[in-house]
Amino acid sequence: MEPTFRQSLNWLHTWAGVVIGPLLFLVFWTGTVCVFDKEIDRWMIPQTRLIYDGTPVSADRLLAEQRKLPPRQAPWAMVMPNERDPFAWIAYRTPTGFDRKFYDPVGLKLLPDAETWAATRFFFPLHYSLHINAWDIGLWLVGLAGMAMLALSVSGVIIHRKIFADFFTLRRSRQPQRALLDLHNTAGTLGFVFYVAMAFSGLAIFAATYYPSGWMAGFKGSQQAYFTEAYDNYFRPPQKKPAAPVASLDAMVEAATKAWDGLPPFMVRIWLDGDASAFVEVRPSIEGDLAMRTDPFYFDAATGALLHRSTTRPVTGLQQYLVGLHFVQFRHWTLRWVYFALGLLGSLLIATGFLFWGESRRKAHEAAGLGGVRFVEGLAAGSTAGLVVATLAFFVANRLLPSGATFLGGARYELEIWVFFAAWLATFAHGWLRRGQAWIELCWIAAALAAAAVLLNALTTGGHLARTVAQGQWAVAGMDLVLLAGAAAAAVTAFRLQRRKVAYKNGRLVRQGHEGVSS
Repeated sequence: MEPTFRQSLNWLHTWAGVVIGPLLFLVFWTGTVCVFDKEIDRWMIPQTRLIYDGTPVSADRLLAEQRKLPPRQAPWAMVMPNERDPFAWIAYRTPTGFDRKFYDPVGLKLLPDAETWAATRFFFPLHYSLHINAWDIGLWLVGLAGMAMLALSVSGVIIHRKIFADFFTLRRSRQPQRALLDLHNTAGTLGFVFYVAMAFSGLAIFAATYYPSGWMAGFKGSQQAYFTEAYDNYFRPPQKKPAAPVASLDAMVEAATKAWDGLPPFMVRIWLDGDASAFVEVRPSIEGDLAMRTDPFYFDAATGALLHRSTTRPVTGLQQYLVGLHFVQFRHWTLRWVYFALGLLGSLLIATGFLFWGESRRKAHEAAGLGGVRFVEGLAAGSTAGLVVATLAFFVANRLLPSGATFLGGARYELEIWVFFAAWLATFAHGWLRRGQAWIELCWIAAALAAAAVLLNALTTGGHLARTVAQGQWAVAGMDLVLLAGAAAAAVTAFRLQRRKVAYKNGRLVRQGHEGVSS
């Protein structure tokens, strides 16, 4: 008998989830972490734990500070402070990404180097590119995960025909398989719209990479021409002649701010610095609007004359709306917490899908002598709970490693990353070697690491909860509170899993005893 449409979707949902599940969990988990990436940066970089009172920072004074730094290749940019980043910083592109110099907004004192990639330089690129930049392989893998999430969301609703009715049904069954399916369905129902929106908007962000046929046909294969047309970018070629002194950047910022109806600047960038064709780009803050609209101004660096003002094209505006919906950089703390909660729910959805697959096939595989369940259970433990453990190990390493630490030629920030990947790989080995206890033990390890991170933060920085709350350091206090809540949740989960395992084992022994008496 040929399989029905629903059976085909069930097959697709099951095996797409098993095969793409580890990658999908990585993307979802790191995306959830990056909802508060700047707050995590403040926790991991203690010298940036400042309070910004909203006073504008002079771009001219920042330029003077930049001239004191060793010469760097242009372009470079000055990023202005805001509520979430209460410091000014100067950024340069480097072969490994970019380098940053932090400044106290009051007095523009140069702060010590970060010595960590923290969240914005580690978790954020890991979320969308896996740090695999060659031939855009990382982007394509994440795009595959996004397409899989769309397929899994739609197929999940179709194959679970009673998903919404079951959502309101209370079951007291203690069978792990039934409990996992109910938890999986509940997580899928609650976050369905969010999962679809994040997957679709994530694909839209890199539309030029995933769907290149449009710009290749319309712009004769020139991606640069496509971006110039779509985003109304401005550029002019260098003259390769010495540049005149840069005119007042503050005057350029003031002119742009007036045109934006008082919207403060986000970034001031100097292109072709040192060349006679040097020009200045001034971008507005993106905190006040959901869409990540740029609409920058371009000024001649030597005279301050306006060269160009970008305007958003209608289609580009829709794409920027989707980008803003995905990145959640707008100022809305309640919605940011909603994103965080739904991200955790999505991670739970993927983890319970893995566990349900194992529970539903364990007996059949054991009877047939197959090792598929054993392999998937270890894979699931390492790629889900193991990733959480690796993230917490990354935070602990950040607080334990001394300034200037090196090992085997690796700088301090590299050592943190090595700890992350070493801990993650170790959890896969643990999952396969301790198959029956892996989830319980990983939950206990996660609880211990989360609590240790909070303790180490207090010991190494003096920023314990009482002090950070009293000083209004809500980013640091919030990080500690989330870690403590995570430690409690992991400990409760480990305890309940252990109790359920003992109860299930005792129940099976009782049933076997009754069967022996009956026979």
